[in-house]
Amino acid sequence: MRTVPGAIVRPPYAETGDPGPSTSSSVRTPDEVERMRRAGAAAAEILLEVGPHVVPGVTTDRLDEVVHQATIDRGGYPSPLNYRGYPKSVCTSVNEVICHGIPDSRPLADGDIVNVDVTIFLNGVHGDSSITLAVGEVSDADRRLVIETRLAMDEGIDAAGPGQPVHAIGRAIERHARKHGLG
Repeated sequence: MRTVPGAIVRPPYAETGDPGPSTSSSVRTPDEVERMRRAGAAAAEILLEVGPHVVPGVTTDRLDEVVHQATIDRGGYPSPLNYRGYPKSVCTSVNEVICHGIPDSRPLADGDIVNVDVTIFLNGVHGDSSITLAVGEVSDADRRLVIETRLAMDEGIDAAGPGQPVHAIGRAIERHARKHGLG
């Protein structure tokens, strides 16, 4: 497991791996909301930093190394690290792996599709962001899948908002996916 400098504030589970019972409230103070925005922005910056490394021949272990260092450089703790014993600082899901894949020594290859899921614990809150990327040359069908699923996510985000039921998000995503032959 990668190390984190002692000066970096850790989430409660960092040492034991046990997150304990959830105690968070859905009501947030303006300060909490601002800290969440900053943590989310940091996660997005880390994705921009790791993106150029997603090329044929690079291992997901290397992506983990890049994300780990980028998180530390921002004064944050890589949230996945030791969460319920998770051994890495990022989740990388290649091809048929649905989510929370564990980085390893397998090199990425032309035609792979990889999701990189970055979460940073910064100023007492978590910021989470992910991106799905095509590795090298991919088929037209796979490129279309990556593009249309991104657009479906955007539709879901547009459907979210105050007073909107949560199922409106899923409905918007499903509508886009079905319209484009992905449902």
